[in-house]
Amino acid sequence: MSQSLFSTVAEAQKFLRAYSLSPTIDSLDNSEFDRIQQAIFCVKQHSEYQIIGICAEDYDRGIFALQTYSVALGYEVPLDFDPIEGAVYIKFNPQTGLRYISPYVGRERGVLVSCQSPNSQGINELYGHFPLDLFSAGIVRSQNES
Repeated sequence: MSQSLFSTVAEAQKFLRAYSLSPTIDSLDNSEFDRIQQAIFCVKQHSEYQIIGICAEDYDRGIFALQTYSVALGYEVPLDFDPIEGAVYIKFNPQTGLRYISPYVGRERGVLVSCQSPNSQGINELYGHFPLDLFSAGIVRSQNES
């Protein structure tokens, strides 16, 4: 992978904040996906772990997003969810292993990435919503490539 587009973590954070609750995530192209991936990997390096929250139109899309984001961020994929009908909210905390799925009535769709650090020098911030398919379809970059 080429050198990061972000020379500082502050630049990556600023870039990611621009997507906070953005209604335009469905119209992004692959180059924008790459920039978001690079920014996520940059802030990941400055946090101890990341909690993943997913708002999806159905179970299959939610689980697919959980799988691809988990792999991209370097976590084992939790697969022990019982399917439910309709829109879903999935939350996964890889630090504690806690995860759940519940019906979701909100309008938002996408993935939230919450960076967690035990001290003030690390990043403790929520970013997103990002596209459900950000880390799929041949545009995946592993965390080791960033």
